[in-house]
Amino acid sequence: LLPGCELTASTKCYTFQVDEDDDSDHILALSVVCLTDGAKDECNVVEVIGRNHKNQEISVPVANLKLSCQPLLSLNNFKLQPPVTFRLAAGSGPVHLAGWHQILHRDDASFEEDDNDMSEEEIAPIVPAKKERRKQ
Repeated sequence: LLPGCELTASTKCYTFQVDEDDDSDHILALSVVCLTDGAKDECNVVEVIGRNHKNQEISVPVANLKLSCQPLLSLNNFKLQPPVTFRLAAGSGPVHLAGWHQILHRDDASFEEDDNDMSEEEIAPIVPAKKERRKQ
């Protein structure tokens, strides 16, 4: 999905998938969905189609964009697990989707060590500020 994909009337779907034989964990994060040049003032609904914890296919609308009132939506790195399909369920677009893809290698021991280091860090307690006394 880097640098992104575009959904239009002629290309309504985009599927992000990884090789099934890949022994890594993949995280796909959706950052921004926005209308681009040539968009009409109509509702453009973008859905994400993926699988739930029971491996059943589910479809969830994540954005409803309209040029005159909400041409852009920040999804704050909405995390998904591939395979995932983005579909323009309504409207003609063009709608641009941007995000990032992270690969976590399961056999990478340094990744586990980093996690442990973070949990062992001590955080200093918050101490209230001292009040200054004024002489009258």
